[in-house]
Amino acid sequence: MTRTSNDGSGKTSEARTRLLNTATRIFYAEGIHSVGIDRIIAEAQVTRATLYRHFSGKEDLVLAYLDQADRMMRGQLAAARADAGPAADAVRAVAKAITDGIRSQGFRGCAFLNAVAEYPDPAHPVHQAVLRHRQWFLDTVTDLLARIGDTPADADARHLVMLRDGAMAAGCLFAPALISETFLRGVEGIVQSRMQAPVPVD
Repeated sequence: MTRTSNDGSGKTSEARTRLLNTATRIFYAEGIHSVGIDRIIAEAQVTRATLYRHFSGKEDLVLAYLDQADRMMRGQLAAARADAGPAADAVRAVAKAITDGIRSQGFRGCAFLNAVAEYPDPAHPVHQAVLRHRQWFLDTVTDLLARIGDTPADADARHLVMLRDGAMAAGCLFAPALISETFLRGVEGIVQSRMQAPVPVD
């Protein structure tokens, strides 16, 4: 469990922020298991005691890293949805936000898929954190797609998540622009299919 996160004034500790930002940068770029606590301490320019004042250990720091990534993605998707208008446009905006990430400098794939590959045990707290994030994302796109047309959205939502997973994996291996275009085309196909689907008859 994460320890003290402020300096007594109600503000987030500058040292904690530096530790988390350092860990985030290295974990995302190089992987989690390959990075030791000593390197994070050195690059964050804090003492070991400072790290343990804010985090109980490396696992706690990894969970904080994923929590920060989760909050960031929730914020990005909320902003995309808020500016989009109708449900179909909201789905397109969410897809566009995903491709913006794929096209960004230093893109190394999905932080959650990367993390779960390193923590395959379903009972491990890191694995569980990844599953919670993915369930939120699936629920979010299911809700959005359900507002387009009148057919059940579960299968289409799983399809969109699968497309997103593939784009995140391919986006750091092949041309990001091409991967983004392919992903957006796939999402548009789902949207159009739902808009044109016949209304079920009782």
